[in-house]
Amino acid sequence: MKTLKLFALSTMLLAAPAFATTIEMTVNGLVCGFCAQGIEKTLRKNPATADVLVSLENRLVAIATKEGQDISDADLRSALTNAGYDVKSIERTQSSMSDLRAKLKVAK
Repeated sequence: MKTLKLFALSTMLLAAPAFATTIEMTVNGLVCGFCAQGIEKTLRKNPATADVLVSLENRLVAIATKEGQDISDADLRSALTNAGYDVKSIERTQSSMSDLRAKLKVAK
């Protein structure tokens, strides 16, 4: 019984990062509203994308994924690099898009 509980717990812990609520990326090369619109349009094409936030001032691109879905770092890097941007970091967090918008004072 202990083994089963440990297995279930370890499986849940290992699976948790793969289905993060929000993916936050630091991106260089964001200079204008047109850049933000292009990135948002590109990222919304991915079927796992629920919402996108682009903050030029903070060089931040955030994606909320649909429940139970994920987008690989390689796919994100590829999409942004092909669009002419330089991805400096990718981090999966449990921050909600509402919290990020409030923190950054960005309207939806």
